[in-house]
Amino acid sequence: MYFNRKKSTLSGYTSIFELIFLQFSICKGWSDYKFLNIFKPGSKTSIVQQIEKQLDKSENELIERLKTKATAQDAFRELVSIHKERLYWHIRNMVKNHDDTDDILQNTFIKIFKNIRNFKGESRLFSWMYRIATNEAITFLNKKARKLQITSEDLQEQIISNLESDVYFDGGEIELKLQKAINSLPAKQQQVFNMKYFEELKYREMAEILETSEGALKASYHIAAKKIEEFLKTN
Repeated sequence: MYFNRKKSTLSGYTSIFELIFLQFSICKGWSDYKFLNIFKPGSKTSIVQQIEKQLDKSENELIERLKTKATAQDAFRELVSIHKERLYWHIRNMVKNHDDTDDILQNTFIKIFKNIRNFKGESRLFSWMYRIATNEAITFLNKKARKLQITSEDLQEQIISNLESDVYFDGGEIELKLQKAINSLPAKQQQVFNMKYFEELKYREMAEILETSEGALKASYHIAAKKIEEFLKTN
């Protein structure tokens, strides 16, 4: 994604919520962040399976610490440190604007902390947090459209138009054109394309987050990619 990430300057919160804002305020070099794709798609090896088992074990231990009063604050600080980058870019892909993304990310972590005791482990912790972040972003966009008294479609057009003057958008003409192509898709296809293309999530991860089938997601991504290809050819 061709966005820069600036350091947040946040204040006015106390207790556990200070942990959230502290995590943001000490972050530097966000624009240099890269996701490490160590293992390419393909048949799983025993090594990968062992790593996944260890990650599951670590996640379960973290969840227990989050639900225990004595260890909750330290565990939550660790949770924010682990997941803030990916959640930031997921939200940023939806709303585009850095400052809006920061606000939504903060609200997301506040909601995660308030509701962690209700997490039942029916999905991966990250999938659960991803859904919260997605819903917070959608709620934000709907509220913004209502406030401006415009449709959601018009708001998206406005957001894309603002990218050209956004100091945190590093892309050139080609990248801006790609964003316009993505914006021409229905909302669901935009979401699927962003999650697969930019965030490089696996279909099984997307299926858990979006609560749909892998087959439906593959079809949606294929259609979205074709539409984008056609848009880029004709515009």
